[in-house]
Amino acid sequence: MTKAESLIKIALSLAKKAEGRTSPNPMVGAVIVKNGEIVGKGYHKRAGDHHGEINALIEAGGKARGGELYINLEPCSHFGKTAPCADALIKAGIKKAFISMEDPNPQVSGEGIKRLRAAGIEVTLGLLEIEAKKLNEAFIKHITTGMPLVTLKAALSLDGRLATRAGDSKWVTGEKARRHVHRMRDRSDAILVGLGTVKKDDPSLTTRLPGRAGKDPVRVVLDERLEISPSAKIFEVSGRTKVIIATTDLADRKDIDRFSELGAEVLIFKNKKGFVPFEPLLKSLGKMGITSLLIEGGGEINASALEEGIVDKVAIFYAPKIIGGREAVGFVGGEGIMSLSDAIALESISIRRMGEDLLVEGYIKRSSRGATIHPSLQSGDE
Repeated sequence: MTKAESLIKIALSLAKKAEGRTSPNPMVGAVIVKNGEIVGKGYHKRAGDHHGEINALIEAGGKARGGELYINLEPCSHFGKTAPCADALIKAGIKKAFISMEDPNPQVSGEGIKRLRAAGIEVTLGLLEIEAKKLNEAFIKHITTGMPLVTLKAALSLDGRLATRAGDSKWVTGEKARRHVHRMRDRSDAILVGLGTVKKDDPSLTTRLPGRAGKDPVRVVLDERLEISPSAKIFEVSGRTKVIIATTDLADRKDIDRFSELGAEVLIFKNKKGFVPFEPLLKSLGKMGITSLLIEGGGEINASALEEGIVDKVAIFYAPKIIGGREAVGFVGGEGIMSLSDAIALESISIRRMGEDLLVEGYIKRSSRGATIHPSLQSGDE
């Protein structure tokens, strides 16, 4: 690894500190170097705050003049909640900029780099670009499609069962895996379940990490006819974060008003064969600034999400257990496929130990039926 790449790696590590906190903005870390020494570091901590390069400039002060910038994303060139970072870098006297990737935001899209070069700053683009795209994959998906990055998560036995034939699923996996799920919730803008999960488990869908750390995601429930109980746990903690009920034109108007009075936001869609259609729902969530969605549904929700092609990646926890049973609940319900050639394939697979369990993660292969993941989100091992 070159010196420049090692400094970009520091910038990526800084950016990652704000994982789950910057939506709908990207995670950005920056390092400023003068005469071979780091004089300033910074990252974008949350939406509305200073961007990473501005925080690095503040720390560097006058030492930034004549220095080099190392950053994982192109500096912005437009006025948003803050002034253009490209202008601040020019004013500070930065002489070189090493940037991992262009900003896919149409308002930027190379304009920040052009502005730096026009001011005489030498720009090197593409250092650790794959790592940079991976870090901000949710932002990239949202800014280019208007929809959140969708991760389908499940905890399964080795034979692919979510629960026993009696519906017992507590707990399939061990404590370390469950703790990791709460970290996933902490990093996600929203979490989605179906009415069946609410009726069966009555979950709070909050983030529970040691020391009460963590951020609760927006909670989304699919309920075609608004049959959810007003006493469900998700309404008990609704003041901590938003609850969204996605329903259809099959719901009764009185029920819609009742749940709105409880503090939930009710989204109404034209039913698709009696169900809530995923694509319009994702577009609505995207308009709310939700860039990442974690699906923790049952077999039928999983089947619908995969069938409609809205899933970008999967995270499956496998426990070293065999449940068995023809009537045990499987990972994916629905009608299934007739031919293996129609199977939805994964790529960019990773496998990690989680205590006694295994976590298998991967992206829906672009050539798979219904796959919608944006090409720039792939990690590159075609």
